[in-house]
Amino acid sequence: MLQQIENISQQAMVALRNASSEEELQKISRQYMGKNGELTTVLKGLGALEPEARKTTGQAANKAKNMLQQLLEERKIEISNNAPVLDHPLDLTLPGLRPPDGGLHPITQMSYDLNDAFLSLGFVLFSESEISSELFAFDNLNFPPDHPARESMDTYWLDNTEDKQGAERLCLRPHLTGASVRYLRKYGAPARFIYPGRVYRNESTDARHERAFFQYEALIVEKDFPFASGRLLINTILEKVFGHKVNTRMRAGFFPFVEPGFEIDMECQVCGGEGCRVCKNVGWIEVMPGGTPHPNVLRAAGLDPNAWSGFYINIGLDRLVMMRYGVEDVRLFHSGDLRFLSQFR
Repeated sequence: MLQQIENISQQAMVALRNASSEEELQKISRQYMGKNGELTTVLKGLGALEPEARKTTGQAANKAKNMLQQLLEERKIEISNNAPVLDHPLDLTLPGLRPPDGGLHPITQMSYDLNDAFLSLGFVLFSESEISSELFAFDNLNFPPDHPARESMDTYWLDNTEDKQGAERLCLRPHLTGASVRYLRKYGAPARFIYPGRVYRNESTDARHERAFFQYEALIVEKDFPFASGRLLINTILEKVFGHKVNTRMRAGFFPFVEPGFEIDMECQVCGGEGCRVCKNVGWIEVMPGGTPHPNVLRAAGLDPNAWSGFYINIGLDRLVMMRYGVEDVRLFHSGDLRFLSQFR
């Protein structure tokens, strides 16, 4: 029986070494070590042997089985490592497939274009956290205590801070304007800085409004800054971004953080001023508030309003991108639909 075990072992080893696929290995394993395999049949006959012969034969059979099992695993690894990656023959004469190209999101591209325009005019780039506080989002910006923007209907307040006040009452920033006080406190005046970023408001969405959207703020603080220079700045930036002269207008408007304040409109680039859904059929669309920083805002920044003035604008970045590409629904930019976004590469 020992010779029989040796013969079975040698035959199985040769078969395993000659196997070229995992299917062949499984077949060989069943033939020799399976439930009804040749080596298993030998082990079943051990009960008929004398005790001493049974011990010697059993040890030889188990040794042979372990050796074959180890060789089986080694061959599996070898075959797997040498197997082709493709499940079909490789034809090197076929033309290759070009991987899909990526590209900047149109809002990101617009932000970069504005950066280039403002940096060329001597501005510096500033950024901060998207979590703000009541102190910087409202108190420092001259918002009265009962202003509706402080309520949860407009602002996303963070849990467990609702009953607190000032710097301890936290929120997702509803606008970028709080950065003006942060920057001026840190760097002082004179100052020229830009500040792009995402803001959050709890409001209904439609073709012109989103709950999370992008703004782009610019602030100049200097001594005796002429207001006409602010108007020139707006026209210069829009012309540089769109590549042609853009008609603008300024209407008196109230914003707590500027005095005087203006609503700055541009001629709708989607319809050319003729009227469409984007501009509500009036030919103009509001793209930014602007004006001279309010004296109380300058005081909150540690500056004397009798000595310093300036000019502030906060561009609705999403709307500006709508104007550039003639898109009628701002929600498309935040949809994540690659069929739409791939058009802007």
